[in-house]
Amino acid sequence: MKRPTKEPEQKALEINLDDKIYGTFSEIGAGQEVARYFFQAGAAAGTIAKTMSAYDKVYSDEIYGPEPSGRYVCESRIYKMLDHEYDLMENRLQNERPDTNFFVFADTIAALNFHRTIKGDGWLGIRFQLTPRGATNDIVLHVKMLDNDTLLQQQAVGILGTNLIYACYKYAKNPELLVQSLMDSLKGRIAIDMIRVTGPDFSELDNRCLSLMLVKHGLSNVAIFDSDRQNQHASEFLYRKSVLLVRGSFRPPTLVNQDMITKCWEQFRNEDSVDPKKSYLIAEITLDNLRGSNGEIDIKDFLDRAELLSAMGMTVAITDCEQHEKLLQYLSDYKVPKVGLVIGARELEKLISDKYDNNNNGRILASFGDLFTRVVKMYVYPMMQAGSEEVITSKNLPVAEAVRFLYQHLLESGQIVDVENYDPSILHIFSKEVLALVQSDTGNWESMVPEKIAKVIKEQYLFGFPSEKMEFKY
Repeated sequence: MKRPTKEPEQKALEINLDDKIYGTFSEIGAGQEVARYFFQAGAAAGTIAKTMSAYDKVYSDEIYGPEPSGRYVCESRIYKMLDHEYDLMENRLQNERPDTNFFVFADTIAALNFHRTIKGDGWLGIRFQLTPRGATNDIVLHVKMLDNDTLLQQQAVGILGTNLIYACYKYAKNPELLVQSLMDSLKGRIAIDMIRVTGPDFSELDNRCLSLMLVKHGLSNVAIFDSDRQNQHASEFLYRKSVLLVRGSFRPPTLVNQDMITKCWEQFRNEDSVDPKKSYLIAEITLDNLRGSNGEIDIKDFLDRAELLSAMGMTVAITDCEQHEKLLQYLSDYKVPKVGLVIGARELEKLISDKYDNNNNGRILASFGDLFTRVVKMYVYPMMQAGSEEVITSKNLPVAEAVRFLYQHLLESGQIVDVENYDPSILHIFSKEVLALVQSDTGNWESMVPEKIAKVIKEQYLFGFPSEKMEFKY
């Protein structure tokens, strides 16, 4: 179904003219940009109970309570704002307006500053009812502003907030349209890299699907969820922490994946430059890795992988970063001191080959330099050579003669190292072969995956494990 795209002024007016929608705006940072759209649209008295800003920290703390971290542009601030303002709304107006769907919109924004030391980002949230006197739902999201001008960033916040309020009431039954509509009139101006939707009206929604939608529809290059199946933002847990990234298909995770993760995680945390108390492990799946032969993404297949990685206790990043450099750029915003990239020998061979083939115009040095910065170290897991018992590692990897000197330098400088203490007895296990055995339930596939993975596959009938046909909804 094609969705008509409306300008923010149209959306604000439509909400203003709906006498069953009424709420409060509380905005910190960029200004009262969202409330301004509703005032300027006309008929704002039908929608706005109150608007406010508490820019001074002392005033803000008196109203919403202090932030122990000292950071006011953070997720916890949004929830304090929503809690406080919604309680006031309910206590003061519930009996006065019994047929009204109440909402509270809040944002806390750090716009581009005078000295341009702040790029511009923030949190937006809304608590809202879909039925009068009904339970409330929350939508919270993190945004990065991409405009290189403070006034334009303020305008973008106003548009995004208007889109969010409109989406809550118009697209609540279609989460994918809800996500897509947030970018109306904002293409290229913002990135939304975290969204979380909770509440009884969304009880059947798996928030991990929203992370996938952010990346799929180009709202962000990266979205993250944790082992508890909750969407998270990097600023809340990765700031100034070293990160080990394990890229794979995980379809399904095998004993090789488990060995790769556990051995490399131990090796990474033992590095002199890594504080083990300030380090984090993330499994990464790229969008291309999720596409089927028809180019489409199977939501059920995605959730099957996500469920198994959750069973392994993994935090997962869904990315549109086929090139590692895009992901490294994303992490750089959080002052990550050290990044470890775990890669199979076969994938490393392809990476080196691609860099040579795509940069033989004199940019080969720059291309390698973009990836192998001083904070990056690559850990190579060996592979069994097809048709033989030879094990390929970083040391005997076939590399084009033209880049051999560069590759040798990376080996000697320790920026490319082999995973230590790997288990050679499991190198014959390949995910594609295991997947075929799972789908037919033939062979001893259970011995090729971790015990808890086999248990979850059989209990939840994942990856086509034989069962009665079940309809899937997200």
